[in-house]
Amino acid sequence: MESSNINIVTASEKIERKTQEKIRRIQMKYLISKLFSLIPPHHHQSTKEVLTKQDKIDAAITYIKQLKERIEVLERRKEEVVAQETCDDSKKSMPTTTCSIKSPMVEVKELDSTLEVILVSGLQKNFILQEVIKIIEQEGAQVVSANYSTIDDTIYYMIHAQVKIARLGIDASRVHLRLQKMVC
Repeated sequence: MESSNINIVTASEKIERKTQEKIRRIQMKYLISKLFSLIPPHHHQSTKEVLTKQDKIDAAITYIKQLKERIEVLERRKEEVVAQETCDDSKKSMPTTTCSIKSPMVEVKELDSTLEVILVSGLQKNFILQEVIKIIEQEGAQVVSANYSTIDDTIYYMIHAQVKIARLGIDASRVHLRLQKMVC
């Protein structure tokens, strides 16, 4: 009689462990899918094949590394801008000091199906805004608005664009690279 109770207990323990493991696997599958859904479609290879869990995790790791690199670049730019502002402040107090932006700054932000391009340039560095718009449109976006402001010897351009085909998206890094080559 006792041996049958022991068998029932061990059988129910096995079923409980199997159920817990099944729930754990379902949760992991859901979390991996959720993580993968956070990656913009143009940052991973879109193939007809179903990606494995490992492929999805690798894509997420690669995307996170790209974001970290982007953060480092933006932090360096921020330091340059702060240094430039400090230089501008000293320019006001000391008229003999000369300060200017060494090279144009290009920043491309992607937000869902919109693209924001910010260009900062000195007055001495001229480029044709039409060429900038042409590059953006060649990459699959349509310019919605373009504005500029001039402050002291610096020109600030801000261009807003809408992705033409939302499901295809746009490669913001490619736009950034092409614009960087053009203005520098």
